[in-house]
Amino acid sequence: MTERPPVTAARGRPVAGFRPGSRSGCILIILHQESSSSGRVGHLLSLMGYAADIRRPVLGDPLPTTLDAHAGVVVFGGPMSANDADEGIHRETRFMDIVLKSGKPYLGICLGAQILVNHLGGRVAGREDGAVEIGWYGLEATPAGREMMDWPSMVYQFHREGFDLPRGAELLATADVYPNQAFRYGANAWAIQFHAELTLAMMHRWAVRGAHRFVLPGAQQGREHLAGRLVHDAALLEWLKQFLDRIFPAVPNQP
Repeated sequence: MTERPPVTAARGRPVAGFRPGSRSGCILIILHQESSSSGRVGHLLSLMGYAADIRRPVLGDPLPTTLDAHAGVVVFGGPMSANDADEGIHRETRFMDIVLKSGKPYLGICLGAQILVNHLGGRVAGREDGAVEIGWYGLEATPAGREMMDWPSMVYQFHREGFDLPRGAELLATADVYPNQAFRYGANAWAIQFHAELTLAMMHRWAVRGAHRFVLPGAQQGREHLAGRLVHDAALLEWLKQFLDRIFPAVPNQP
């Protein structure tokens, strides 16, 4: 099957305090709904100098057979489960083998993290008591995480399932309800359970379209999502800038 050419990410207004880098290449962006967006992650990667190849395997888009044409991969979240009997999810899970063997940087966010965990033989499941994390919740870096960088104390969550730490992975951040919040596998694979990518418009959409989940145990109401953003989002955005800068390093200047 002929692969689609990369789609260049749209330009946006500069993010305050963020200096565009000298990166080059194309990042494979995997989304899970027609209306999904790469949000601030996509915008920051564009400012860093990367183009974006956006694909939605659950809607039938093909995945590349190699990553020779890509500088890295980001897999975002979605309303489905990594355990679903969906061919698109199965293809993404098998695709993790290509990603890991390539040595290219990988970032899995929420569902993207859980897909990586499934590939590595870990367990993805909800809590027996049905508790969820939907809203703003505390985060604590592990010693390994603190050694790497400063982490936000509060993060935005929207999930009903968590994951066990895969064998060989290094835990970077933890929390009370779902203890495994961020990990690193090998040199270049990273996974986070929480969402730093949401723009304000995205959070409004999630709070409206996901309102039926606010009755779940532990979920916060929509007004708490938006009120928490005013207090906690600046620190979360600053962390995201530093985190992406670490995962997708600058390309050295060529002579």
